[in-house]
Amino acid sequence: MIQLYTFSSCTSCRKARDILNKHQIPFKEKNMSIDPLTREELLHILTYTTNGTTEITSKRSQDVKNLSVELDDLSLNEWIELAVQHPGMLRRPLLVADEQLIVGFNKEEYAGFVKKYKLKHAKEDLTPVACS
Repeated sequence: MIQLYTFSSCTSCRKARDILNKHQIPFKEKNMSIDPLTREELLHILTYTTNGTTEITSKRSQDVKNLSVELDDLSLNEWIELAVQHPGMLRRPLLVADEQLIVGFNKEEYAGFVKKYKLKHAKEDLTPVACS
């Protein structure tokens, strides 16, 4: 199942949602501003990253600027605790699907995702079914 993590006021999140809806790609959406990510969800997302917490942290966000913490000095557990308490420090949207993480919104990256998704599901539709 495709999971899209968003914020209510995020223009990029609306664009990501619109592309998925336009192409009739089923997904579950979680609004992080209303329902912050859990420790388990953050750990799951981090398994898809190549640069760990750096990849999904929005260092330019007001939440990060308001924190008097050096993010690079935090342990993973400390970073997760902070992200649970301050979800605005996360980049958005976050799309998790089939061993893939898309961080932020990039039109070309989403177009590639849609193409790959449709190709995969077209092949599944062509899989022969055994008759008895």
